[in-house]
Amino acid sequence: MSGSMTAGAIAGRSARVVVADDEALFRASLRQLLSVPPNVLKDVYGVDVGPGFEVVGEASSGAETVQIVRSVDPDLLLLDLQMPRMSGLEALCDLAAGHATPPTILLAGAIERTHLLNAVRLGVRGLVLKASSTEFLFEAIMRVLSGQYWLGPTLVTDLMESVRPLIQPGPVAVPGGATLTRREREVIARVVAGCANKDIAHEFSVCEETVKHHLTRIFDKVGAANRVELAMLARAYGLVDPVNPSPDTQDARLTKS
Repeated sequence: MSGSMTAGAIAGRSARVVVADDEALFRASLRQLLSVPPNVLKDVYGVDVGPGFEVVGEASSGAETVQIVRSVDPDLLLLDLQMPRMSGLEALCDLAAGHATPPTILLAGAIERTHLLNAVRLGVRGLVLKASSTEFLFEAIMRVLSGQYWLGPTLVTDLMESVRPLIQPGPVAVPGGATLTRREREVIARVVAGCANKDIAHEFSVCEETVKHHLTRIFDKVGAANRVELAMLARAYGLVDPVNPSPDTQDARLTKS
């Protein structure tokens, strides 16, 4: 596995997790899995989870999820998409309205494209289908805890299909074909590659606030709401080469190639 928790924002301690799912058996399975000692997880699954995890709350409904998250302020929320009376996405809407939403991984048996797009817009950082392997789940958890996003290749394809009608007619919310500077293109390339802000800052020898400033300007220019939308727009418009971005080319223009 790439990276470990000690490289993330909660170095030196267990990650505090809330598990929200209306199925008691599934919650119990997740709780038991997250309680396995880190050395055993590494031996059995080959994953490095750093200091490991602590389940600090469980919820069986969307309303209960909102209450518990506001009470315990976890490092990570594992959230079921479909729950009675209030869905996972509705719970995220409530959390966003009155409280900082923790990094969230959405859990689903299946998900429609429209729900996937709404999840991204609400700030979900990862999505894991319930049929996925244990290794896949832990990879998603560690990526999200380190500040990155995680979607499987199939879900990325579905997400692209969802936004394609929004981006095919022309530049999205960009007046007059705005230009990107060389450094902005370099930042976009790192976002497309899945780099966290701290990694970008380290590579460019700047502080994280500088990277955040670049991203704010980039979001305004391309009309993206978050890093996932930025990565999709970058691919759709050919703003950068995500594998080998060239810093010496002329400024990219936000026009469809």
